[in-house]
Amino acid sequence: MGEPSNNQDALEARIPPSCPASISQILTQAWHHDLASLKPLLDVPGRASVQEPTTGETPLHAAIRSCGAAAAATGATTTDLEAAKSVLEELFFNGAIWNDVDSNNETPGCVAVRLGQSELYDMCVGAGVRAELLFGLLEGYEELESMDEDDEEDEEIVDITADAAAGDGEEVPDLVVETNSEGHSTEKQPKKEEAKEAEEEETEILESNPDRAFVAPSAAEAQASQVDSAEYLRSNLTYSAGKLTDESANGVMMAWETSIMRASVDTLLPPEQQPEGRKVLNIGFGMGIIDGMFAVTKPARHHIIEAHPDVLAHIATSPDCPFGPAWENSAPQGQGEGAFKVHAGRWQDVVPKLLEAGETYDAIYFDTFGEDYAQLRMFFTEYVPGLLKEEGRFGFFNGLGADRQICYDVYTKVVEMHLSDAGMDVAWQEMNVDMQGLQEEGKGEWEGIKRRYWTLNSECPFLLLSCSNPIAHC
Repeated sequence: MGEPSNNQDALEARIPPSCPASISQILTQAWHHDLASLKPLLDVPGRASVQEPTTGETPLHAAIRSCGAAAAATGATTTDLEAAKSVLEELFFNGAIWNDVDSNNETPGCVAVRLGQSELYDMCVGAGVRAELLFGLLEGYEELESMDEDDEEDEEIVDITADAAAGDGEEVPDLVVETNSEGHSTEKQPKKEEAKEAEEEETEILESNPDRAFVAPSAAEAQASQVDSAEYLRSNLTYSAGKLTDESANGVMMAWETSIMRASVDTLLPPEQQPEGRKVLNIGFGMGIIDGMFAVTKPARHHIIEAHPDVLAHIATSPDCPFGPAWENSAPQGQGEGAFKVHAGRWQDVVPKLLEAGETYDAIYFDTFGEDYAQLRMFFTEYVPGLLKEEGRFGFFNGLGADRQICYDVYTKVVEMHLSDAGMDVAWQEMNVDMQGLQEEGKGEWEGIKRRYWTLNSECPFLLLSCSNPIAHC
């Protein structure tokens, strides 16, 4: 077994002597990959996701962390890795929560990627994908927990067989999720007397020492920083040098995204295919970065949907914005009324009218703010097939979970499955994101911004760009 990468990863630091015996026993067996001793301890639902009250260590964290860094110098063997994989498989089978965070604000997958344990990381991603597909099947899609988010559900229980979500004919373990407001897992009482006694011991210890109950880092701050669509549309926006922010200093759009927008336009309207005279639709104007690039391709029809009153006022009155009334009147002759048009309103209200009018497009781009993945999924499932031409292409800004690598990877796989289910062929384009100026909170590009919405470090600097259409491969 490899040695942990630093003292903070040591067993004594993560499972201190103060840990309740019922929790310590499970964590220790997971740490040592002692599957035979661990299995009987997981008979009670929720035991696979217990958390050490002060460090937040879960059995998944322990099993991965104890492997140490994936390098020859650690002395780790193939047998060690296989033992760890067997423990993770058993934990997931018994409902271990893939995205619980510890006192370092790391999920088990974050620990795996930091240690370079790619096979263990892939197992965490797979568990996350299964869990999110299950939420989708239950029509209760729950947004992934990212860097500053925490479970807010009290006594949440999900217990369902995931065979239908696997998609490859393989049996998928049941997922059991059960957490409480203290941030650690609870358990259903079994008939076994020892399990009851263990739970009573744990409860007595935590109730007598409430300050020791683990709470994920920055949970309150994360809750305060979340913005929903209605709140966003009521907020006041500010345009400044290279930034568009709301009144809470959340970044709505920033100039550093320009290279991503450039790649998006070149993928949706490849220059070698003579894109002049195409029809384009962009949902979410923001700073107008991508619409400026679309305009250079000389489209025959160019439609923009924007809902925020401040952005609409900026479009109509700012001398720095080229998409006002004069632009709308500059559409090519013969294209009919409204060939160049800014549609004011929520896309949920505007898009059905475009469908009724028979509008179709060669390229559709989607980049809204304050909406969850369910809204994006509804758009490409219910509307894109009717709006997109036969050889058309659809893309979106893939910032889903982009403040934590494992959430980003899980979202990428989930959205690809949902796009395929919607009848689209999918191709991902990888591109490097220049992280200079984006590394530190409140500094560089993030100066004056409340919270970074892209934090993937220099070791994983690529953005996956979706390009898809219902008929032909991209």
